[in-house]
Amino acid sequence: MKKLFLMTSVTLLALSPAIAQDMPVGGDVPAKFAPPIENRDYIKREAMIPMRDGVKLYTVVMIPKGASNAPILLTRTPYNAAARASRSDSPSLLSALPLADEPFVKAGYIRVYQDIRGKYGSEGDYIVTRPPVGPLNTTKVDHITDAYDTIDWLVTKANLPESNGKVGMIGSSYEGFTVVMALLAPHPALKVAAPESPMIDGWMGDDWFHYGAFRLANIGWIAAQTGYKGDGKEPPSGIYDDYDQFRDIGSAGDWARKSGFDQLPAWQRMIAHTSYDGWWQGQALDKMLAANPSNVPTIWEQGLWDQEDMYGAIHAWEALKGAGHMGNNHLVMGPWRHSQVNREGRELGPFKWNGDTAQQFREDMVVPFFNQYLKDGPAVTLPAAAIYNTGENHWDRFATWPLACDSGCASPMKPIFLQADGALGFDKAGEGGDSYVSDPAKPVPHLPRPVNFNDGRWGEWLVQDQRSADGRPDVMTYATPVLTKAVRVSGAPIADLFAKTTGTDGDFVVKVIDVFPAENVADPKMGGYQLAVSLDIFRGRYRQSFEHPSAIPAGKVQEYKFRLPTVNHVFQPGHRIMVQVQSSLFPLYDRNPQTYVPNIFLAKKADYQKATVTLMRGGATPSAVWLPVVAGE
Repeated sequence: MKKLFLMTSVTLLALSPAIAQDMPVGGDVPAKFAPPIENRDYIKREAMIPMRDGVKLYTVVMIPKGASNAPILLTRTPYNAAARASRSDSPSLLSALPLADEPFVKAGYIRVYQDIRGKYGSEGDYIVTRPPVGPLNTTKVDHITDAYDTIDWLVTKANLPESNGKVGMIGSSYEGFTVVMALLAPHPALKVAAPESPMIDGWMGDDWFHYGAFRLANIGWIAAQTGYKGDGKEPPSGIYDDYDQFRDIGSAGDWARKSGFDQLPAWQRMIAHTSYDGWWQGQALDKMLAANPSNVPTIWEQGLWDQEDMYGAIHAWEALKGAGHMGNNHLVMGPWRHSQVNREGRELGPFKWNGDTAQQFREDMVVPFFNQYLKDGPAVTLPAAAIYNTGENHWDRFATWPLACDSGCASPMKPIFLQADGALGFDKAGEGGDSYVSDPAKPVPHLPRPVNFNDGRWGEWLVQDQRSADGRPDVMTYATPVLTKAVRVSGAPIADLFAKTTGTDGDFVVKVIDVFPAENVADPKMGGYQLAVSLDIFRGRYRQSFEHPSAIPAGKVQEYKFRLPTVNHVFQPGHRIMVQVQSSLFPLYDRNPQTYVPNIFLAKKADYQKATVTLMRGGATPSAVWLPVVAGE
């Protein structure tokens, strides 16, 4: 063996001069490496587009080879424009861009993604949902001016000679928010827009709060989004079950301090504005849109089970409708979770839809609509509202919508009353009350435990079988007999509870549920499934004023009336209608201590106390849910 080693060494020594001659200076990693791109069917350009204050924004422009007189599709994002514009490193533009861009690629569009100021490749300071220039923003720039300056650069012939000078904007969630901001003072070249699940009002019902109840997962989003200019991750806690983690730590403020997130300016602003004060009201985009409606034709998109931004699109569309601008504004609501419209839309949880509904939206609605205004036709006719019927599994198209509401609709709202012995019906019940003990130490989980926000269930929790809550002593359940005929609802239900509590604060969660027949031979696990078609939470301290909270008088009946998310559903014969009421939905929403404190974010562990809640029935205080029942169905 030793002799063989020596022979090998001698052999290598003999070859070493030749090897040395082949050794590159600086090693095998060259200073510059450029793979050939001649085989690409597109041209990729990167630009730093100057804004009016001198800040430059990183922009990726993807141009089909040979393009001429092509329309431009723009998305402004805080989520990394370089990554958003590159699904794969393919020579084919169809494969390089995201799935949702495929029909636009086939239609010959120039695709543009841009990092908003302060994020990833862009210069400047990043402010979470930067307010418009005004009392809340004393600088001279905002998303309105940045969109305007970007579009102005894109339609300058010297910068993008392949374009026809017409721009459309599209984007979901935060990207939808940037589309809406651009609509407040649009560039003349902005001809069409599609805000998808846009953040419109973060306190009333989008990302941050729902009627005052705070969404705990958003502290981690603040950390990841504002702790770093680029991609960021919240630090690991070492605890898998977020139910245990948030409950054991205490308040949202306690968790922020333990995690170091209290250092972040965005969190400091959040903790300073827990009620619907001027800071939140001054950023309510639905009100701004109504006061400054644009002439840009717009499709407002929202998922019927959007677990993040359930509020924005429908309220923006309604505000514009109320301001007399129905003509150029259209509403589309599909059977989707948040941003699923940009993915496949064949199913959600265990529910299968009639084909790929998201692809139908893109190919049958959005692209033809954009082509009309960006490619001079052909003209298309979109209904005022296209809303998926989740009970009959098909699209409904409406010339006017909702079908049932308080006034001005074809049908009036119809109350379905909480009745004795867990019954539910359209006839008012006799007087009485049902009590339960709400214990902050044992909050009702929004999903079966263990709950981890990264366990893959976040996107589908709204279609979770509610039998996981039904039967708990702190969840009140009311159900109709088995229906003998269909009940159609099309509009926004209104929860109208009369309740008293032994505490001085408290939350109310109301769910409208479709209970499936007990037996399903084809799919046994769906037998008796409890599908929440509309669900939301209301913080009791805001029962009289969202801006000025007040303690609940212990032991006195109070009214808690609030709108639930929009529905377009048919409760089929053989099904039942159910209403569940509870006082926590955790860890999705922070726990109410049930003892009135000025700021729940700063509540101490001793503030968290049990409370007995009594729901009143019949008489002068008949608890009910007002359903948008369509007459004649």
